[in-house]
Amino acid sequence: MIQVRELCKSFDGFPALRGLNIRVPKGAVYGLVGPNGAGKSTLIRHAAGIYRQDSGEVLVGGEPVYENPAVKARIAYIPDDIFYYGGASIRDMQQLYASMIPSFSAERFEKLAAAFGELRPEQSMRRLSKGMQKQAAFWIALSCCPEVILLDEPVDGLDPVMRRQVWSLLLQDVAERGTTVLVSSHNLRELEDVCDHVGIMDRGRMLLERPLSELQENMVKIQLALPDERELPADLEILHETRTGRLRQLILRGSAEELTDRLAECEPFFLDVLPLSLEEIFIYELGGAEHEIRNILL
Repeated sequence: MIQVRELCKSFDGFPALRGLNIRVPKGAVYGLVGPNGAGKSTLIRHAAGIYRQDSGEVLVGGEPVYENPAVKARIAYIPDDIFYYGGASIRDMQQLYASMIPSFSAERFEKLAAAFGELRPEQSMRRLSKGMQKQAAFWIALSCCPEVILLDEPVDGLDPVMRRQVWSLLLQDVAERGTTVLVSSHNLRELEDVCDHVGIMDRGRMLLERPLSELQENMVKIQLALPDERELPADLEILHETRTGRLRQLILRGSAEELTDRLAECEPFFLDVLPLSLEEIFIYELGGAEHEIRNILL
């Protein structure tokens, strides 16, 4: 749905994006992670058609985004700092978007009011807190029934209950309408439960991108304790190992079922399969080749 090829962008001679490539499939929730200055916001603004690229391509549904109103009308973009006209109420902003977006649903806007119960359409945007402005932005964006939603640090300022509410609404649209979501965050932990694809950026480049299922099915964390005379099978692909007395913690390449069967042959006193965090998956997937990833994720 979103395809970026060899994207380059500089500001006053500083290269913000350096030949960046990314592909976001239709109906995916793609998490974009990286430190400040990695280029996440710059990439999202290109995908929204705000920035013109210096070189490369930015396509949504196979069409260029920049200066293409028909494509932009299918996209909802929620930045970290919410835009609104001075003196505008939520209703004013709703009417503005309804006049520009053919897919805007007034019926859905009214139905979603219950999900954002603290807000009233007549409230002035400038009198709202940052968190409530974010809620208003989600309320209007979801009412646009977009094919693509671009989110830049989307839940900053939201309390935990509203964070869950917003993600629930977004995932419902993904499941029911096939909406494509590209979301940037500093925090991989925040995206762990909602994304099916994750990409890690640093200094304008993509260090790594993978479908989560591909990673999760091929890497396992196991704790076990072996009798003194027992050794681990020689052909295991051990990515990392720590020991505390007899207790070993292993990060292994392979499926949980196959590996537990192999290790059971060693007759361990104790064996348990533990959940791997997304940070651990990326760190051990990269191995030593991209050591700087540790400082980005942790």
